[in-house]
Amino acid sequence: MKIVPKIRFARPADIETIIDLCEAHAIYEQTGFSRNSKDFKLGNDLFGNKQRLYCLVVESKKQLIGYATYMKQYSTWEACDYIYMDCLFLKDFARGLGIGKKLIARIKLEAEKMKCKEIQWQTPDFNYGAIKFYNQLGATSKKKERFYMTVASVSSK
Repeated sequence: MKIVPKIRFARPADIETIIDLCEAHAIYEQTGFSRNSKDFKLGNDLFGNKQRLYCLVVESKKQLIGYATYMKQYSTWEACDYIYMDCLFLKDFARGLGIGKKLIARIKLEAEKMKCKEIQWQTPDFNYGAIKFYNQLGATSKKKERFYMTVASVSSK
């Protein structure tokens, strides 16, 4: 199958397919995933009055084969805005074809429009393919562990 990718911003009609891609992404990263109310919440965060998240999708032959999500954040240490890329995922058959580079280039363009100094993201340490890809782009990594805690666990103590 020849892939002719079109990168565009997500539309409300894409929500269910984006959730499918998110689930495939979670499986790829060996973590859990719940579909509970994601259609409403993502729809509101992407397309509501207070947009909190941006989503680019990769479309080929009228099917979504990948996505990237990002948001604008602020770095206290650097005293500047930056883009945090939360997700970047392509279906297996779409990897290694230069589509990821095109997605990153598009996010860089959007970051420039938003006057952001850099793009930050993370990937699991076992995702050697992604690490190799990011290194080839000239990205550098910061050795940190990311922790998270649900709010309910804080309030129950």
